Amino acid sequence: MEGGFNREYKFKAYLNCSHFIIINGKEGQVHPHTWEFTICVTRVGSGFIRFNAFEKAIEEFIAPYQNQIVNEIPPFDKIVPTLENVSDYFGEHLRRIIRDIGGEVILMESSETPTRSYVLDFEEELDFKDTIKQNSKEVTSMIIDSVLDGIIGVEE
Repeated sequence: MEGGFNREYKFKAYLNCSHFIIINGKEGQVHPHTWEFTICVTRVGSGFIRFNAFEKAIEEFIAPYQNQIVNEIPPFDKIVPTLENVSDYFGEHLRRIIRDIGGEVILMESSETPTRSYVLDFEEELDFKDTIKQNSKEVTSMIIDSVLDGIIGVEE
């Protein structure tokens, strides 16, 4: 943000599941992973939101995949569940879910091993920046109004 900084939450979620990859039409071996998802979220708007609302929404979205073979669950019964495909699908759905409860996903980092991550960075999207700037102006205006009301003794 111009002349300021972002305030954001960073949530981590873990998905214990198995999958197999299809290469050249041949199914690989089913193998397990503990996938780690780090989701950076900023609050949008001026209303109060409990940070655990974001955590709960993330966990509820991931829950159907826990301890499953991901290839057996749509859309991964048709899309090969690579790190990239899973991340792209989860990222888009989590963005909508988080947006519905008053937040905006800034970044999502996914990893299936400790040495390799795949990152979705939404910060450069024009609509994202415009939304954050507008909400920042609204919150700043509300704070200034509240302080001024307190100084001059205006009651609500």
